[in-house]
Amino acid sequence: MRLGVLLAIVGGGLDAYTYVGRGGVFANAQTGNVVLLGVAAAGRQWSEALRHIPPIIAFVLGVLVAESLKRPRVAARVRWPARAALVLEILVLSCVGLLPSGSADTAATVLVAFTASLQVATFRKLVDTAYSTAMTTGNLRTATQSAYLAVVERDWDAARRARRFSAVICGFLAGAIAGGFLTHWEGVHAVWALAGLLALGLVLFVHDEHAAARARRASEAEA
Repeated sequence: MRLGVLLAIVGGGLDAYTYVGRGGVFANAQTGNVVLLGVAAAGRQWSEALRHIPPIIAFVLGVLVAESLKRPRVAARVRWPARAALVLEILVLSCVGLLPSGSADTAATVLVAFTASLQVATFRKLVDTAYSTAMTTGNLRTATQSAYLAVVERDWDAARRARRFSAVICGFLAGAIAGGFLTHWEGVHAVWALAGLLALGLVLFVHDEHAAARARRASEAEA
Protein backbone atom coordinates (compact mmCIF):
# COMPACT_ATOMS: atom_id res chain seq x y z
CA MET A 1 0.00 0.00 0.00
CA ARG A 2 2.77 2.44 0.89
CA LEU A 3 4.50 1.90 -2.43
CA GLY A 4 1.20 1.99 -4.34
CA VAL A 5 0.20 5.36 -2.89
CA LEU A 6 3.70 6.78 -3.34
CA LEU A 7 3.77 5.77 -7.03
CA ALA A 8 0.35 7.35 -7.49
CA ILE A 9 1.68 10.60 -5.99
CA VAL A 10 4.52 10.50 -8.51
CA GLY A 11 2.07 9.75 -11.33
CA GLY A 12 -0.08 12.78 -10.53
CA GLY A 13 3.00 14.94 -10.06
CA LEU A 14 4.46 13.99 -13.44
CA ASP A 15 1.30 14.89 -15.32
CA ALA A 16 1.12 18.25 -13.53
CA TYR A 17 4.82 18.85 -14.23
CA THR A 18 4.61 18.33 -17.98
CA TYR A 19 1.26 20.11 -18.34
CA VAL A 20 2.26 23.18 -16.31
CA GLY A 21 5.96 23.39 -17.05
CA ARG A 22 6.54 21.59 -20.35
CA GLY A 23 4.10 23.05 -22.84
CA GLY A 24 0.64 21.77 -21.84
CA VAL A 25 1.22 18.13 -22.84
CA PHE A 26 0.35 15.15 -20.63
CA ALA A 27 3.01 12.59 -19.77
CA ASN A 28 0.86 9.86 -18.21
CA ALA A 29 -2.65 10.43 -19.46
CA GLN A 30 -2.35 9.37 -23.07
CA THR A 31 -6.15 9.57 -23.33
CA GLY A 32 -5.74 13.31 -22.87
CA ASN A 33 -3.03 13.45 -25.52
CA VAL A 34 -5.14 11.48 -27.99
CA VAL A 35 -8.12 13.79 -27.38
CA LEU A 36 -6.01 16.95 -27.72
CA LEU A 37 -4.44 15.47 -30.87
CA GLY A 38 -7.89 14.86 -32.33
CA VAL A 39 -9.19 18.31 -31.39
CA ALA A 40 -6.15 20.01 -32.93
CA ALA A 41 -6.41 17.89 -36.07
CA ALA A 42 -10.10 18.73 -36.38
CA GLY A 43 -9.20 22.41 -36.27
CA ARG A 44 -6.39 21.86 -38.80
CA GLN A 45 -3.86 23.03 -36.24
CA TRP A 46 -1.27 20.58 -37.47
CA SER A 47 1.73 21.88 -35.51
CA GLU A 48 -0.33 21.70 -32.30
CA ALA A 49 -1.52 18.20 -33.18
CA LEU A 50 2.02 16.97 -33.82
CA ARG A 51 3.12 18.03 -30.31
CA HIS A 52 0.98 15.28 -28.82
CA ILE A 53 2.36 12.43 -30.93
CA PRO A 54 5.89 12.03 -29.44
CA PRO A 55 4.71 11.32 -25.86
CA ILE A 56 2.25 8.72 -27.16
CA ILE A 57 5.06 6.94 -29.02
CA ALA A 58 7.36 7.22 -26.00
CA PHE A 59 4.66 5.70 -23.78
CA VAL A 60 4.37 2.72 -26.13
CA LEU A 61 8.14 2.26 -26.14
CA GLY A 62 8.24 2.33 -22.35
CA VAL A 63 5.67 -0.46 -22.16
CA LEU A 64 7.73 -2.50 -24.63
CA VAL A 65 10.86 -2.04 -22.50
CA ALA A 66 9.00 -3.02 -19.32
CA GLU A 67 7.66 -6.15 -20.98
CA SER A 68 11.11 -6.99 -22.35
CA LEU A 69 12.56 -6.85 -18.83
CA LYS A 70 10.20 -9.69 -17.91
CA ARG A 71 11.28 -12.00 -20.72
CA PRO A 72 13.10 -15.10 -19.42
CA ARG A 73 16.36 -14.37 -21.25
CA VAL A 74 16.44 -10.77 -20.09
CA ALA A 75 15.27 -11.61 -16.57
CA ALA A 76 18.16 -14.08 -16.31
CA ARG A 77 20.55 -11.15 -16.72
CA VAL A 78 18.49 -8.51 -14.93
CA ARG A 79 17.77 -10.28 -11.66
CA TRP A 80 15.29 -7.72 -10.35
CA PRO A 81 13.33 -6.21 -13.28
CA ALA A 82 11.01 -4.14 -11.05
CA ARG A 83 13.99 -2.60 -9.29
CA ALA A 84 15.70 -2.01 -12.63
CA ALA A 85 12.59 -0.19 -13.91
CA LEU A 86 12.56 2.08 -10.84
CA VAL A 87 16.27 2.82 -11.12
CA LEU A 88 15.91 3.64 -14.83
CA GLU A 89 12.96 5.91 -14.06
CA ILE A 90 14.93 7.77 -11.37
CA LEU A 91 17.92 8.27 -13.68
CA VAL A 92 15.82 9.51 -16.58
CA LEU A 93 13.83 11.96 -14.43
CA SER A 94 17.06 13.27 -12.92
CA CYS A 95 18.24 14.05 -16.45
CA VAL A 96 14.91 15.69 -17.36
CA GLY A 97 15.49 18.30 -14.66
CA LEU A 98 18.64 19.38 -16.51
CA LEU A 99 16.80 20.15 -19.77
CA PRO A 100 16.01 23.86 -20.24
CA SER A 101 12.48 25.13 -20.54
CA GLY A 102 11.12 25.94 -23.97
CA SER A 103 13.40 24.46 -26.60
CA ALA A 104 13.75 21.11 -24.80
CA ASP A 105 10.13 20.71 -23.66
CA THR A 106 9.30 18.07 -26.27
CA ALA A 107 12.34 15.98 -25.35
CA ALA A 108 11.50 16.32 -21.64
CA THR A 109 7.89 15.26 -22.15
CA VAL A 110 8.96 12.28 -24.26
CA LEU A 111 11.35 11.12 -21.53
CA VAL A 112 8.74 11.58 -18.80
CA ALA A 113 6.15 9.66 -20.85
CA PHE A 114 8.66 6.86 -21.31
CA THR A 115 9.33 6.59 -17.57
CA ALA A 116 5.63 6.84 -16.75
CA SER A 117 4.85 3.90 -19.01
CA LEU A 118 7.65 1.89 -17.39
CA GLN A 119 5.99 2.49 -14.05
CA VAL A 120 2.51 1.65 -15.31
CA ALA A 121 3.62 -1.57 -17.01
CA THR A 122 5.77 -2.73 -14.09
CA PHE A 123 3.49 -2.03 -11.10
CA ARG A 124 0.05 -3.23 -12.08
CA LYS A 125 -1.46 -4.65 -8.89
CA LEU A 126 -2.45 -3.01 -5.61
CA VAL A 127 -2.20 -5.93 -3.16
CA ASP A 128 -4.43 -8.31 -5.18
CA THR A 129 -6.30 -6.04 -7.61
CA ALA A 130 -5.26 -4.46 -10.91
CA TYR A 131 -4.71 -0.71 -10.68
CA SER A 132 -2.84 2.14 -12.35
CA THR A 133 -0.34 4.60 -10.88
CA ALA A 134 -0.64 7.03 -13.78
CA MET A 135 -4.38 7.57 -14.27
CA THR A 136 -7.48 7.55 -12.09
CA THR A 137 -10.40 6.39 -14.24
CA GLY A 138 -9.99 2.67 -13.57
CA ASN A 139 -9.06 3.26 -9.94
CA LEU A 140 -12.16 5.41 -9.43
CA ARG A 141 -14.33 2.71 -10.98
CA THR A 142 -12.86 0.02 -8.71
CA ALA A 143 -13.21 2.20 -5.61
CA THR A 144 -16.85 2.96 -6.43
CA GLN A 145 -17.74 -0.66 -7.21
CA SER A 146 -16.04 -1.86 -4.05
CA ALA A 147 -17.77 0.76 -1.90
CA TYR A 148 -21.13 -0.25 -3.39
CA LEU A 149 -20.54 -3.93 -2.58
CA ALA A 150 -19.37 -3.02 0.92
CA VAL A 151 -22.59 -1.11 1.64
CA VAL A 152 -25.14 -3.26 -0.19
CA GLU A 153 -23.74 -6.74 0.48
CA ARG A 154 -21.74 -6.08 3.66
CA ASP A 155 -18.64 -7.32 1.84
CA TRP A 156 -15.71 -6.46 4.12
CA ASP A 157 -13.11 -7.45 1.53
CA ALA A 158 -14.72 -4.96 -0.81
CA ALA A 159 -14.63 -2.34 1.95
CA ARG A 160 -10.89 -2.82 2.37
CA ARG A 161 -10.43 -2.63 -1.38
CA ALA A 162 -12.46 0.61 -1.50
CA ARG A 163 -10.25 2.14 1.21
CA ARG A 164 -7.07 1.11 -0.61
CA PHE A 165 -8.17 2.56 -3.93
CA SER A 166 -9.49 5.72 -2.29
CA ALA A 167 -6.03 6.20 -0.78
CA VAL A 168 -4.43 5.77 -4.22
CA ILE A 169 -6.85 8.27 -5.81
CA CYS A 170 -6.17 10.79 -3.04
CA GLY A 171 -2.44 10.19 -3.52
CA PHE A 172 -2.73 10.92 -7.25
CA LEU A 173 -4.66 14.12 -6.54
CA ALA A 174 -2.15 15.18 -3.89
CA GLY A 175 0.67 14.53 -6.35
CA ALA A 176 -1.02 16.64 -9.02
CA ILE A 177 -1.53 19.52 -6.57
CA ALA A 178 2.02 19.33 -5.23
CA GLY A 179 3.45 18.90 -8.74
CA GLY A 180 1.60 21.99 -9.95
CA PHE A 181 2.82 24.12 -7.04
CA LEU A 182 6.39 22.84 -7.28
CA THR A 183 6.54 23.48 -11.01
CA HIS A 184 5.31 27.04 -10.54
CA TRP A 185 7.94 27.63 -7.85
CA GLU A 186 10.92 25.63 -9.07
CA GLY A 187 10.30 25.39 -12.80
CA VAL A 188 11.84 22.46 -14.66
CA HIS A 189 13.84 21.38 -11.59
CA ALA A 190 10.61 20.37 -9.81
CA VAL A 191 10.93 16.91 -11.37
CA TRP A 192 13.87 16.19 -9.05
CA ALA A 193 11.47 16.08 -6.11
CA LEU A 194 9.53 13.34 -7.92
CA ALA A 195 12.77 11.46 -8.63
CA GLY A 196 13.48 11.66 -4.90
CA LEU A 197 10.08 10.16 -4.12
CA LEU A 198 10.84 7.32 -6.52
CA ALA A 199 14.14 6.73 -4.72
CA LEU A 200 12.15 6.43 -1.49
CA GLY A 201 9.81 4.03 -3.32
CA LEU A 202 12.78 1.92 -4.37
CA VAL A 203 13.91 1.69 -0.73
CA LEU A 204 10.38 0.66 0.33
CA PHE A 205 10.19 -1.90 -2.46
CA VAL A 206 13.49 -3.53 -1.52
CA HIS A 207 12.52 -3.50 2.17
CA ASP A 208 9.15 -5.13 1.46
CA GLU A 209 10.77 -7.78 -0.74
CA HIS A 210 13.25 -8.66 2.01
CA ALA A 211 10.46 -8.73 4.62
CA ALA A 212 8.39 -11.05 2.42
CA ALA A 213 11.41 -13.32 1.90
CA ARG A 214 12.05 -13.51 5.65
CA ALA A 215 8.42 -14.33 6.33
CA ARG A 216 8.48 -17.03 3.65
CA ARG A 217 11.63 -18.61 5.12
CA ALA A 218 10.13 -18.52 8.62
CA SER A 219 6.97 -20.19 7.36
CA GLU A 220 8.98 -22.90 5.60
CA ALA A 221 11.04 -23.47 8.72
CA GLU A 222 7.91 -23.94 10.83
CA ALA A 223 6.50 -26.39 8.26
